[in-house]
Amino acid sequence: MSLNLHPMVNVAVKAARTAGSIINRAALDIESVRVSQKKANDFVTEVDQAAEAAIIETLLTAYPGHGIWAEESGREHGAKDSEFVWIIDPLDGTTNFIHGLPVYCVSIALAVKGKVEQAVVYDPTRNDLFTATKGRGAFLNDRRLRVSKRTALKDSLISTGFPYRQGDDFDDYLTLMGDVMQRTAGLRRPGAAALDMAYVAAGFTDGFFEKGLQAWDVAAGSLLVTEAGGLVGNFTGEADFLDQQECLAGNPRVYAQMVSIVSKYSKFAGASEKAAVRQTTLTRTSRNQPVAPDGMEPAAL
Repeated sequence: MSLNLHPMVNVAVKAARTAGSIINRAALDIESVRVSQKKANDFVTEVDQAAEAAIIETLLTAYPGHGIWAEESGREHGAKDSEFVWIIDPLDGTTNFIHGLPVYCVSIALAVKGKVEQAVVYDPTRNDLFTATKGRGAFLNDRRLRVSKRTALKDSLISTGFPYRQGDDFDDYLTLMGDVMQRTAGLRRPGAAALDMAYVAAGFTDGFFEKGLQAWDVAAGSLLVTEAGGLVGNFTGEADFLDQQECLAGNPRVYAQMVSIVSKYSKFAGASEKAAVRQTTLTRTSRNQPVAPDGMEPAAL
């Protein structure tokens, strides 16, 4: 690679590629992979665990004084009081992987004093390597990334994730998706949030939103987006989103328009905004039709 990568990114790339090799080997015989269920619709495989162990070993060999925050093992490994914490999702898109759908990735970020400064997202099926260092830009392989230039939400392709856990507010999310669908060129649900955010950084999509995400889902992707000229925050547009379990990303113009739609669905929204969402949901349910944006007729069923 011709890029002069930051030394810490180089170590993370080595870790991600090692994990990617484990994932690719397992994908050749997916039927033999052992799968267990953490909770309803939340799966973990022996591949997640092997990939995570390989990543942690690589990172701690290079930086034994750093902390680790990983999806499967939590904060069990690494230093407990370090200002440097690696945030790891060894296989984002496990459900896709289990079914043989080749949309998943390895996500590794380094947070320093709580702020993400290094990021790697690696797609082992395409050998696509997304990297970013704070202040030095974001890259896909050796190509500099920039978010898309689209300015109108109606021309934009937006990605999201659907709720799948018990306790998720499905009606609320369906109303939100109805709002977004009728204001955009299309809504997609690929199934790996880190890759969704990498695609926003690359300009493949114009925006992304999802609830229920953990820090390891979004840490690396968030730096890719901001280093590519985009914006990332919670649904109300505030930048301190990493542990708030809701994420919005996009190019600056699309991001601003998305905030105006999704903010009322935020857990940080005011009582009046939440009441408006509940009323919209009740109206839609009673009429059995999608919610139309203000000033538009509902789509025909």
